[in-house]
Amino acid sequence: MFRPTLAVLALAASALAVHAQSLHGKVEGKTYHAPNGLYKIAIPVLPELGGEVTDTPNVVTFQDDFTTHVSIAAFPQDATQRWELSTRGLKDYLIYFFSNFVLADFKQNFDGVQIESAKFVPGTQEGSLLTYLLVPGGSMFGDRIPRLSLDRVPVAKRGNLVFVRNGHIFVISTELAERAIEGKSYDKKTEEEDEILRNRLLDLVSKITFAKAPAADATKK
Repeated sequence: MFRPTLAVLALAASALAVHAQSLHGKVEGKTYHAPNGLYKIAIPVLPELGGEVTDTPNVVTFQDDFTTHVSIAAFPQDATQRWELSTRGLKDYLIYFFSNFVLADFKQNFDGVQIESAKFVPGTQEGSLLTYLLVPGGSMFGDRIPRLSLDRVPVAKRGNLVFVRNGHIFVISTELAERAIEGKSYDKKTEEEDEILRNRLLDLVSKITFAKAPAADATKK
């Protein structure tokens, strides 16, 4: 049964201090290579700033001690998912996948999760879904949230970019750390938050080198 668990895997990975030799993928210099050579990416955190790379067979997480928490999930599409894509069309398929798997997984782990906004972006990765999630109690920077008696714990905000590439569905997710750690001094408007997250997600995608798509089998023509 196809059941990606992005929130669970990302949270589990971020909680562990895993050394390079125990990764499912591999680190060479400043580059992370996903399992099976699916993609590689310039690592977006620095060891000098507490940067860590942790992963599972399908999800890699990059986090540092300051403002970076990024997860890249790549789930192979089984026959059912390929059928859903072919019958729904790309836009509706991405909405279906995000709602039924990614959003559902976050809701299972955090009460009160909601989509703040979502937009189909045809010019990114030949069509992608950009969403912003509000996640009460879901900040990956909980140890840095100011603990003043009159302050409420801030609602975490995550930007997510979902697209299909080489028979896999990718979900790139990053938290807007400043919303959690700046306390009462934080004054960004929703539009500013969205722009910051959008730019960070696009910057992450620009750092990824995807494996070449497998050549078509001439015998199946």
